[in-house]
Amino acid sequence: MYATNDQFAAANKAGLESFFAVAKTGFDGLEKLAELNVATAKAIFDDAAANARAALEIKDPKELISFNAQLAQPALEKSVSYSRHVYGIFAESQAALRRAAEEQAAVAQKEFAALIDKSLKSAPAGSESAVAALKSAMAAATSAYDNASKIVKQAVEMAEANFANATATAERNVAAATKTAARRSK
Repeated sequence: MYATNDQFAAANKAGLESFFAVAKTGFDGLEKLAELNVATAKAIFDDAAANARAALEIKDPKELISFNAQLAQPALEKSVSYSRHVYGIFAESQAALRRAAEEQAAVAQKEFAALIDKSLKSAPAGSESAVAALKSAMAAATSAYDNASKIVKQAVEMAEANFANATATAERNVAAATKTAARRSK
């Protein structure tokens, strides 16, 4: 009925391994984000240099307006691309952390159920109704956890869909504004 030192050691080892796996996931995400930011900063610098050189070649105001209109669409596309990459990194990290949490919860649930079953086998005679109530409570808790997990997954999927819709709408709006500005400059 009581846990042995080996069981405690195994539980501590599993917890430590889980902690390091989660920490590694976090560091991997930070590394990817840092790499993206460095690449983005370099690209912004290169674009700014090229745009400055091109702007110095402009001779009249209409060319300047046209030049500015031409810069809007690529800038938006790069901004959207950057946002998608950042979102992808966070989504990937979040999915890995969610999987780790689900695995840990499944292991903990299994160990708890085994502990309860072991304890219930040594329950005194006449406690059958209490044992049944405890088993029913465990089943209800498991069901509630499963439902909560499903709701969280649905919320994440909805947020991803909303992000995709907002991005598409922003792209369409800027494209339309760019076309309008280009027509006015002619």
